[in-house]
Amino acid sequence: MRNSAHKITATTQKFIEIEDIVDNIVLLSGSQACLVIEVVATNFTLQSKEEQQVKIFSYASLLNSLSFSIQIVILSRRLDISSYLKLLEEQAAKTQNQMLSAHINLYKDFVAQLVQKNAVLDKKFYIALSYSPLEKGAAGIGDIGNKQAFVADAKNLLNSKAVSITQELQRIGLKSKILEKNELTKLYYEVYNSDGGGLPVK
Repeated sequence: MRNSAHKITATTQKFIEIEDIVDNIVLLSGSQACLVIEVVATNFTLQSKEEQQVKIFSYASLLNSLSFSIQIVILSRRLDISSYLKLLEEQAAKTQNQMLSAHINLYKDFVAQLVQKNAVLDKKFYIALSYSPLEKGAAGIGDIGNKQAFVADAKNLLNSKAVSITQELQRIGLKSKILEKNELTKLYYEVYNSDGGGLPVK
């Protein structure tokens, strides 16, 4: 029984490729590591043409300024608005104004029909930065068997990359933050327990 449980655990760990999370660094199998930045979305379509052009040129400038590879990840999740519809129903029942109650019910019916015809999605945007000991040449290869040295090197290089990226995002007008251990754990748990597969990190 113990051997069977061990095999299942080993298979799962091999599948997700995550060995550990130290502070804001995800340690991966194959002596790799990554750092994840969450970027707050902006409503591009509501901006003027001039603002849109500035965003496009600034984004192009960001890509051209990169001296390392990045991954842009978009996670889409279908929103469950059943609790919102229930709240509207309760508000309609509570109000003593019959006209207001009728309008709330009409709005509730409209939202329910809208959701049936069109999926309501919550989109989140991330930038994943990767690290390999090969970036440090022979010195990095020598640290592969030393976890403490590997983590220190990964932290230094990944946080340096992250500062560069977040500064460029700030110039574009996008807010961002580096995910810490608790946030990374929650993110990977949600990703690997959904139908969308894992978050690319390599």
